[in-house]
Amino acid sequence: MSAFALVRQGRRHRRLRRGLVVTILSVATVAAFIASLCLGEQMYSPSQVVDALRGQVGPASFIIGDLRLPRTIAGLLCGAAFGLVGALFQALLRNTLASPDVIGITAGANTAAVAGIIVLGWSGLQLTCLAVAGAIVTAGIVVGLARHDTSGGERLILMGIATGAMATAGTMWLMVRADPNDAAGAARWLAGNLAVASADQSATLAVVLVIGLPVLLANSRHLGTMDVGDDLATGLGVHVERTRALLMIVGVIVLACATAVAGPIAFVSLMCGPIAFRLCGPGDAPLMASALTGSVLVLVCDFVGANLMSHTYPVGLVTGILGGVYLLIVMARQSRKESA
Repeated sequence: MSAFALVRQGRRHRRLRRGLVVTILSVATVAAFIASLCLGEQMYSPSQVVDALRGQVGPASFIIGDLRLPRTIAGLLCGAAFGLVGALFQALLRNTLASPDVIGITAGANTAAVAGIIVLGWSGLQLTCLAVAGAIVTAGIVVGLARHDTSGGERLILMGIATGAMATAGTMWLMVRADPNDAAGAARWLAGNLAVASADQSATLAVVLVIGLPVLLANSRHLGTMDVGDDLATGLGVHVERTRALLMIVGVIVLACATAVAGPIAFVSLMCGPIAFRLCGPGDAPLMASALTGSVLVLVCDFVGANLMSHTYPVGLVTGILGGVYLLIVMARQSRKESA
């Protein structure tokens, strides 16, 4: 078999593998969505759920239509957004630790949103716009500080951690000086809580995903080319700076809109990218697989926090526990590699 035929066979195998992974994750997402509506302290059959969604008045209509459905939709959308943007930034910066919550962008959105909640009394679309502005400003600061980075993204990550720490300090300052009632509302939001999601914010996030996802997927093929180096990618016809700027701007907007909906759901962006990369194998960044992984992860963790623990806990607490375990595993593997 010729080398050209081997290359074609390898590409075909990767496409089939990715298609299978996306199909399985899509089924898992639908299953998690249905389970979130059916299961809980009060159990409902799928037929009761369908009747409630069709508007039929019954014992399940309030719990499913007014309580579970908005929360489940918010979890689906937020998980997809966090997973998508996490894989995007990890591919852009060529580092599995370069998720938005590590490099400070999420912290910037948090500070702006908390200022909106506490100082301005904003909510809904106004809060979303403020979170987007905070995330964009923070991303601009981080990129500006690391613009001469020649260390493969390590300088940018360190600058992001420092910027995120300062943004977090600003958030804490606002919380300490706030009225106790306002501070309590901001604290519920900061915990990563789907219960605080509003229909307007979820609708805004859905629109942003519908617009942003095709843009990111259409340009994802350039990520693999850029991974080999900017000079070679430019020689292959990729407008590196323009593509990187477009992907980062769209990614930051998607991230900020998701953060405004339910707060910073910890570590979802960090975990989903590596999981999707491992499932899909080598090749272009698996953005779609990472988005679906995020949806499944958030829906499952929200169900665990709401129904399987001693008290009702926000989804951010459960994902935070998983994220801590994940980081310990990553560090342990890295230590074994260095000692080998």
